[in-house]
Formats: sequence, C-alpha cells, structure tokens
Amino acid sequence: MQGPEPEVPLPASEQEWRARLSPEQYAVCRCSATEPPFSGAYWDHHEDGVYHCVACGAALFDSTAKFDSGSGWPSYTRPVERSAVGAREDHSHGMHRIEVHCARCASHLGHVFPDGPPPTGLRYCINSAALDFRPR
Repeated sequence: MQGPEPEVPLPASEQEWRARLSPEQYAVCRCSATEPPFSGAYWDHHEDGVYHCVACGAALFDSTAKFDSGSGWPSYTRPVERSAVGAREDHSHGMHRIEVHCARCASHLGHVFPDGPPPTGLRYCINSAALDFRPR
C-alpha cells in the first residue's frame, strides 16, 4: 500500500489516521506495535529505491543503506537525511531502547541500535508496515 505524497496534509484526528492506514499500519505507526520478525513485506526486499513513511509519504531510508541484519526486520545503516527521523528513549517491555519515528508525522517506525555495520555502526530496525517502497 502506497502512502500519500509528502505535501498531503496530515490527518487531524485519530479517526482520520484510521481511515488512511490499514489496521496493521495503524497499530505500528500510531500505537507503537511491532510486527513479528520475518513477516513484513520488506525484511528480505532487495530492489533499488527509497522507503517512504506509509503514513505521510516522507522519504526515510534509501535501499543503498539497507543490509541483512538477520533480525527479521528491514535494517538500515542511516536514514536518507538525519532530519528524516526523530528519536526518543523507550523504556517499554523492561528494556532501554531508542525508538525512531517519522520526523514529519511522528509515526513509530522501529528502533535504532549501536550494533550495525560500518560506516555508521548503527542498525535502524524498522517495521515493514511503517514503510512504502518506491523504486527508482
């Protein structure tokens, strides 16, 4: 399912978010749910292009930064721009993690971990349900 283009206005209410997103996308993007590993559309996806926020259409991750982390979720070494994603501490489930979200619409994307490959050493572990791939 493709998300809207970035210039589309953001929904003003949760009812509008529910109308825009599928139930799984809503659970992930608006309620910080996590899809099961190895279940999403993009964990083993290798096409050339850009992954956008499914909720608002903002460009988030380039396929050139994607790598196989073995985790079962799409993983990237960096976003397309530093400003594309925001981060905040997450202490849910008895863990300390850094949650990442779309900087434009605040949709939950996943988490970032300091165990990725060079050049950044980071692993942005992202839910497929939060992404919309657009080939180059």
